[in-house]
Amino acid sequence: MAPGCFCFDRFRLDPHERLLRRDEEQVELNGRYLDALVLLVSEQGKLVSKTRFLDEVWRGVPVTDEALTQCIRTIRRQLGDAAGLPRFIETVPKHGYRFIAPVAWVEDGTRPETSPAPAVSPVAPWRRFALLGGAGMIGGGLAGGVGGLLYGFAVAAEPMQSGVGAASVVLVLALITAVVGLLGGAGVSFGVAAAAGLAWKRRWLWSAVGGAAGGMLVGALVKLIGLDAFNLLFGQTPGAITGAGEGALLGGAVGFGVWLAGRPGRDGSFRRGALFGGLAGGTAGVLIAVLGGRLMGGSLDLLARGFPDSRLRIGPIGGLFGEDGFGPVSQAVTSGLEGALFGAAVVGAMVLARRRLGDQGPETRSEDG
Repeated sequence: MAPGCFCFDRFRLDPHERLLRRDEEQVELNGRYLDALVLLVSEQGKLVSKTRFLDEVWRGVPVTDEALTQCIRTIRRQLGDAAGLPRFIETVPKHGYRFIAPVAWVEDGTRPETSPAPAVSPVAPWRRFALLGGAGMIGGGLAGGVGGLLYGFAVAAEPMQSGVGAASVVLVLALITAVVGLLGGAGVSFGVAAAAGLAWKRRWLWSAVGGAAGGMLVGALVKLIGLDAFNLLFGQTPGAITGAGEGALLGGAVGFGVWLAGRPGRDGSFRRGALFGGLAGGTAGVLIAVLGGRLMGGSLDLLARGFPDSRLRIGPIGGLFGEDGFGPVSQAVTSGLEGALFGAAVVGAMVLARRRLGDQGPETRSEDG
């Protein structure tokens, strides 16, 4: 290879002088990590397996997988790259890494010639963000619709409900809960996706914080609009329906579930994602009820008691748990089931979106915990 350097983005990598520069500033990398970057860049668009790294960078010296993980983590940090929204280095789970940015080889005294397009086109950060958030939003909407149908059929089964009246109750509840689920799923999933692109360390914490922030924002907005609407239409409000606190707790739990579903060694399947999301969401749902909060079932009970002339009656659900009315046990059980359904749908949908993107997101990387 004639003297020259690789150029990508604002970087120049000179393998002969063993220098990496960003604009005119030298970027510090030790010798072995520089070798790893040269290998990646020279194979632009192609998968570089773990075996190749061990053979060509460590040259047969026995090392653990953590050594390679630390190497890639450091290179990413020095390039300003993020595992969750990669611009330069993409992880291929269980196989290796791929350099996805366009690269030009510049010989001394010549103009750059851009290398052929990479074998796999990089996914733009905005598209990754949109796909992950949109998938979670759809999952939340489906969960809300299913939950609304279940509550609707429970209400329609009451003796006072019959015919067209019963059908309208089912449809109205399903529509309302689907809209709330869509908004909640959007807030949580877009929050998780945004946090994933910013996180360097403690990804589990950032994933939970992103989900909590999105859930809190949507919960506060839904409660504000709901209370104002009831006050405007009926001159009174149903009281402490679900809001920011419940949204933050459930969103944080679902964000944690997203991280759990993508930990190293997970197979990235919808089933596993739904399991972790359901466990996290269900735990949060029970905790919300124990702390005195309300999800959809508790909010519907408040509406029914606040407007006694309405057809809404979910108190008899308590009879399934030996209670006279919609008591604390009923609230805890239904809240847990709601949280589990929401978490399973949102996390499962985000896992499917990650597979479509060709990776499993930042949580699959063992970097930074």
